[in-house]
Amino acid sequence: MDLEDIRQFCLSLPGTTEDIKWEDHLCFNIGGKMYVITSLSGETTMTVKVADEDFDALVTKPGISKAPYIGRYKWILLEDYTVIDTKQLKSFMRQSYDLIKSKLPKKIIRQWE
Repeated sequence: MDLEDIRQFCLSLPGTTEDIKWEDHLCFNIGGKMYVITSLSGETTMTVKVADEDFDALVTKPGISKAPYIGRYKWILLEDYTVIDTKQLKSFMRQSYDLIKSKLPKKIIRQWE
């Protein structure tokens, strides 16, 4: 997957918006909360939230680490998303979307259903 494929996938999820933060990071949000962070500077990194029970096992895998600053909230950094197969990458993005969405007030969630 390239950045445009990621963008199309994320924008296909109900309620998703995108914005640029920190000058060169493309962020995908639901209800104003980030669920995917990528780089516009040519780096192929991605940051996503994962389930608490998966976090410890994932950060021991090559190419995956605890995300700077937000790792304590169970966010991981994929150091090169181009080496992860498309199905697994979409799964990471969808899981992050679902985890963030689940914490939003029901009133906001109903807008997209």
